[in-house]
Amino acid sequence: MKEDFLKYQAQTSPHPLAIEISHAKGSYIYDTQGKEYLDFIAGVSANTLGHNHPKISQAIKDQVDTYTHVMVYGEFIQQPQVSLTKLIAQNLPKPLETVYLTNSGTEATEGALKLAKRFTGRSEIIAAENGYHGNTQGAMSVCGAEQQNSAFRPLIPGVKFIKFNNIIDIHKITTKTAAVILETIQGGAGFIEPENNYLQKVKEQCDKVGALLILDEIQTGIGRTGKLFGFENYTVVPHIIVAGKGLGGGMPIGAFISSHKIMSCLKQHPKLGHITTFGGHPVIAAAANATLTELLNSNLIKQTLQKEALIRKLLVHPLITEIRGKGLMLAILVENKEIANKVIVKCIDKGLLLFWLLFEDKAIRITPPLTISDNEIFKGSNIIIETLNEILAEY
Repeated sequence: MKEDFLKYQAQTSPHPLAIEISHAKGSYIYDTQGKEYLDFIAGVSANTLGHNHPKISQAIKDQVDTYTHVMVYGEFIQQPQVSLTKLIAQNLPKPLETVYLTNSGTEATEGALKLAKRFTGRSEIIAAENGYHGNTQGAMSVCGAEQQNSAFRPLIPGVKFIKFNNIIDIHKITTKTAAVILETIQGGAGFIEPENNYLQKVKEQCDKVGALLILDEIQTGIGRTGKLFGFENYTVVPHIIVAGKGLGGGMPIGAFISSHKIMSCLKQHPKLGHITTFGGHPVIAAAANATLTELLNSNLIKQTLQKEALIRKLLVHPLITEIRGKGLMLAILVENKEIANKVIVKCIDKGLLLFWLLFEDKAIRITPPLTISDNEIFKGSNIIIETLNEILAEY
């Protein structure tokens, strides 16, 4: 299978991990040789309730037996879509009340950018250096990492960049600006939290000049930071939010969410301002419904902060310089990228799945399922400390 994987399936890197997957359950993934891996990645923050969660699996099976795709998004009334959008809206602050379901977080970013341009009648977008919002042309245009973008230019014009957490740069938001798009916590840059009421100050400037604030909640949303959405930690309500990853509980989904007034402008001048064939697919929407319902009816969101505290307590080592992030969106910072690479590779060999971040090469990703147990946290953390000790002994 590995030969076929390398020959027939397009690759995204020169050296994929190439673990041959047999099955997965709970916090574990199993390869075809029977080896188990404790999953501290969760599909890059996507498997909110772990692998093969019975309520998600049952929701998928029930919906498959009822109907799958019947019509392009927004034309037929389908219960899974209506139930999901209502549940999301009911758990968001006003005026975030109208939800557009998409196939991915990247597509949701595209829709949010189009919505802001259409509503404001402006074309300038402001984004953050080292931000990441997806990999299509529009989303790449607001990703402030030239090492990713340079090979694909020209991208979408009219984009300017500011430094995240830089108060002085906020004044670059003017009456020419349609929207400012920021990650609530910068992900690829190293899980950097906003400081000194930064997001509030950006929102105030947007309101002052008539621009819209878009917060990218693709990683921070769906309970990962101790709130249903990450922005709720920072006393700010954006004009538009973008969601994805964890919303589907392991199934592909995205959403952009705004007020009814703002979202309504996609209905006319022109009609079909944003359209999608498979966005809001009923099977995917059923999985997302099950995921969100389980989160809201359990203590899992609240427990993310307790689990964060446990991880921070256990991961103390001379080679660890810092642990960034919030809840179960954490990044271990070590002294250099060589150490980070060694930790990730050695831990995988020992049956613990860790991963890299896009733009911070000294960081090690820890984003396990929210259902991970304390015992599993102990087990994974012990493997990390053991590995760091081995690396330290080499120095």
